[in-house]
Amino acid sequence: MDARVTAHARYSIADIDKRLYGSFLEHLGRAVYTGIYEPGHPTALPNGMRRDVIDLVRDLDTPICRYPGGNFVSAYNWEDGIGPKEDRPTRLDLAWRTAESNQVGIHEFAEWAEAAGTEMMLAVNLGSRGLDAARNFVEYVNHPGGSHWSDLRRKNGRTDPWNVKLWCLGNEMDGPWQVGHKSAAEYGHLANETAKAIRAFDDSLELVVCGSSHSEMPTYPQWEATVLEETYDQIDYISLHMYFENYEKNTAEYLALPEKLDRYIGTVGGVIDFVKGKKRSKRDVKISFDEWNVWYHERKSDAKRMKEWDWPHAPVLLEDIYNFEDVLQVGCILNTFIRRADRVRIACIAQLVNVIAPIMTEPGGAAWRQTIYHPFHLASRYGRGTALQLDVDCQHYTADSADRVSYLDIAGVHDSDTGTLSFFAINRNGQENIDLKMATEHFGTVKSVEHTVIKHDDLEAKNTRDNPENVKPRKAEGAIIEGNMVRVSVPPYSYSMIRITL
Repeated sequence: MDARVTAHARYSIADIDKRLYGSFLEHLGRAVYTGIYEPGHPTALPNGMRRDVIDLVRDLDTPICRYPGGNFVSAYNWEDGIGPKEDRPTRLDLAWRTAESNQVGIHEFAEWAEAAGTEMMLAVNLGSRGLDAARNFVEYVNHPGGSHWSDLRRKNGRTDPWNVKLWCLGNEMDGPWQVGHKSAAEYGHLANETAKAIRAFDDSLELVVCGSSHSEMPTYPQWEATVLEETYDQIDYISLHMYFENYEKNTAEYLALPEKLDRYIGTVGGVIDFVKGKKRSKRDVKISFDEWNVWYHERKSDAKRMKEWDWPHAPVLLEDIYNFEDVLQVGCILNTFIRRADRVRIACIAQLVNVIAPIMTEPGGAAWRQTIYHPFHLASRYGRGTALQLDVDCQHYTADSADRVSYLDIAGVHDSDTGTLSFFAINRNGQENIDLKMATEHFGTVKSVEHTVIKHDDLEAKNTRDNPENVKPRKAEGAIIEGNMVRVSVPPYSYSMIRITL
């Protein structure tokens, strides 16, 4: 199969916000306990954080990490996680029917984030609590001293404020499953008043309001319209969430789902423009896609188990073991975010460790990279710069998600600092190579090309503790330079990074 892609220096989409490669940690299952935090582990630092996990996170180079939830935050008292550990209460977490020891709170997470080279993106509870608890949390985290909450932080061992800039106003408040679920009007009013209070403290903070939990919600997209009309002048981002499933084991349909993601982003972008126009506003609100991932391998069985257990602490929960097919899906999702970089400025893979995550750990033992670690790593490392508007000519197929799904899913990024073009290409055809001709117009002379490929003959191939490198990137041969043209062959069902030096 032949395909042609043209990248022109004059045709770009937007500069990519590095936070497009953000992450997420929730007090859920083993994400925190025996995930990032395990006192007594052979690699544990004095504060109990696992050094082996920190090293894997640092290698991902994820600029932000959203915390502490997720559904967990909607009934969370942040004050439970401060002060001497022996005095912290154990609470019942209603979201995941587990017991929370509160041995990790804001101080511990902040220490971990600094060690892992990531900045905190904090969420406040607008489910069971509200404005007062939110503003107190912001004061505790960000005020230098001389007030009740900031002085309490200093007493608890942190002299300087953390100066967290990015704050989420609740989580998935459109969802009936959420503790403290509200209508769009109720939530919009509360979020607006909370945002006003936070801005009275510091107008430079960036605030994220809750959009729809997914595009099949019965209130979508009216939810966005109502919430934005209430909050538009006070907030910077609206959050969206989407998870990807393949219960039917239909690869073609599965890999077409990012077309639905693209429409989701486009529709909410249109709602933003509508509200902006209605308000005659000069303010630009962007999208924070702060939960996304593949999630279906253990979802149904774990939903049943949760109903039967008796409030365990940090149980095995939602620990999807990803396969090679999921590599292709994650690559397509990331490409969609790159191509929508004008709208999507922040995105967070959910989650980071153990729970539907690119990193897995064994209590007391090893940590390793899941298959999906690798496309995220390549995009995070090399997908920074300016997103390019590519001209793509390739055959299509028809799927339930869209009538014209290109067999070649590709995104391009120009990094002027390094003088490189990076293309991320997924072949959604399981039978044929794609013989790709890539033209680079007005970028200068092509000096060299490097082709990295992730390919496995078994779509079900997994990385495990005993075989952690079963699926991983490798260098491919055969790329040819012809003037400003690069020719490369992309294997069936494969992920490629094609990196051109100018």
